[in-house]
Amino acid sequence: MILSTLLTATVLALVYVTANRSIEGETRSVVSAELTGLADEYERRGLIGLLTAIERRLPSASERDALYLLTDRFGVKLAGNLKQWPVDITAGSGWVELELHRADNDQLVPISAASIRLPGGERLLVGRDALARQQFDRVLLRSVGIALGIALALSVLTGWLFTRLVFSRLSDIASTAENIVSGDLSRRMPMRGTGDEFDQVAGTLNTMLDRIEELISNLRTTSNSIAHDLRSPLSRLKQRVEALSDPAKTDHEREIDVARASVEIDHVLRVLGQLTEISRAEAGVGREQFETVDLQQLVGDVVELYEPVAADQGSNLEVVGSVAPIQGHRPLLSQALSNLLENALRYAPEHTAITVTVSEDGPNAILSVRDHGPGVPPEDLPRLQVPFVTLDPARTERNAGLGLALVAAISHMHGGAFTARNCNPGLEATIKLARH
Repeated sequence: MILSTLLTATVLALVYVTANRSIEGETRSVVSAELTGLADEYERRGLIGLLTAIERRLPSASERDALYLLTDRFGVKLAGNLKQWPVDITAGSGWVELELHRADNDQLVPISAASIRLPGGERLLVGRDALARQQFDRVLLRSVGIALGIALALSVLTGWLFTRLVFSRLSDIASTAENIVSGDLSRRMPMRGTGDEFDQVAGTLNTMLDRIEELISNLRTTSNSIAHDLRSPLSRLKQRVEALSDPAKTDHEREIDVARASVEIDHVLRVLGQLTEISRAEAGVGREQFETVDLQQLVGDVVELYEPVAADQGSNLEVVGSVAPIQGHRPLLSQALSNLLENALRYAPEHTAITVTVSEDGPNAILSVRDHGPGVPPEDLPRLQVPFVTLDPARTERNAGLGLALVAAISHMHGGAFTARNCNPGLEATIKLARH
């Protein structure tokens, strides 16, 4: 409001000063031209001609607010509509502002004038009555003041309305944020559908909240699953260790207990290692190691590694499509594809093909693995990427349900997403990777 008022005041002041200077400049120009004309008349026709020229101008002088005064060298008035030569004004001293009495009505009026001394010693003063200009100046100043007052009132009104609008939107966001801080993660920032900056901020915050809610939900599931899945191997490990102190056991039995304890420890370490990899990928740790990755070459290398495993169970691995290189983390991408292939090999029937497809979708690279197995119930498809979730009722210690969760985390790290769909027959698991 203050800035708007200052700018308006500056503009109005500029208008006021410019108008005054324009009027004053025009007055000076007219007076100078008339003074020069009378001086030329004196040179051509002498003093008589000058007196005649002044007398000829006097009848219309009041209409033009023109003032004339011609005196001899001693200051005695010879012609004009002013009473006497102004005191302390020397002829030829330039432009002056003063007050003099008019000869026609004896009124003291402000004048703006210029004067010259003629070759014969006479003094000539030509000016304009400044009363009308002063009145115009007061009217202009009053108009500028009124305009400034109106501008100030409009600035106050606009500032109040704008403040109400901004505070209203911010109040909605702050209220929703307080509810979220209180633990209600289902709340979202309100949007009015105007598409303005507040809606854009609210949309961005809502996307962030969706992601936070998803991560917290995964964290709860992971925490619960860790407590459930690690309880059994740790309990068995405790039993093995306690059994070692049984004096009735033979050395061979103790060796068997140690081996089984080592298996349980390896399983716990493997689960913790996979959880660490998922956490690092979700946090984006390792982005500084991104490099240009030839996805086709990477797929070829991983497929070549798993071809003997597929051949042992009578399956065939196929690679289809092509894609341009992307920026990514080569070891993690290899790990993601390995997990997809292991999952496909686990459920693919004998003598069927497992197809690995690479393709492009606009700015993204697509990597998918399809088998011809039983597929997944549609309601369970969204749960595939949740840690510790496995749809195999006969789950063993070797399958903790973290493989696809790691694939999803690696996809998110690369600016993409993991999806799965039934192909009847089989399941197609797809990861989308941003090219940059």
